Amino acid sequence: MEELSFIVGVIGNVISVLVFLSPVGTFWRIVKNGSTEDFESLPYVCTLLSSSLWTYYGITKPGAYLVATVNGFGILAEAVYVVLFLIYAPRKMRVKTGILVGILNVGFLAAAILATHLALEGDTRIDAIGFMCAGLNIIMYGSPLAAMVPNGIGFLLGTAQLILYALYRKARPSNDTISQGLLEQGFQK
Repeated sequence: MEELSFIVGVIGNVISVLVFLSPVGTFWRIVKNGSTEDFESLPYVCTLLSSSLWTYYGITKPGAYLVATVNGFGILAEAVYVVLFLIYAPRKMRVKTGILVGILNVGFLAAAILATHLALEGDTRIDAIGFMCAGLNIIMYGSPLAAMVPNGIGFLLGTAQLILYALYRKARPSNDTISQGLLEQGFQK
């Protein structure tokens, strides 16, 4: 079973390396054009933070060297992307990216490492780091859903409206004298 786990881990690492390398085409275009155009730095800054936390997790958890090594590669790849972004971005975007790097990749990472290292021990430390990593992954990979949810709600409400229209499209006005009386009283005030 341990051998199967290792093989699956290696396959996962190969896939992860390919994911880390997927922005190469984007950054080739940025370097070629000498501009970041309309690209945002946030995905690369967040992936750098994620890789850093996962590397810390892999170093802290015994036997998790596959996690540490692949995310160590992720740190290298994402750091190159962030540096290229800083080189080719307009001044305003460069400042914004620098602030994000300072807050997330220096401040938050240092706080997370210090807090878990100084305040927690053993499995509790490993679990806390793992929860941070998993939470960040959920936020990073779930955030595109935030754009879909309002559209999904709009779809459901639009569908409900169409169903109501289909049910009541041939409805005739009521000759209900109570309703008519209430309407007339409302207009007299």
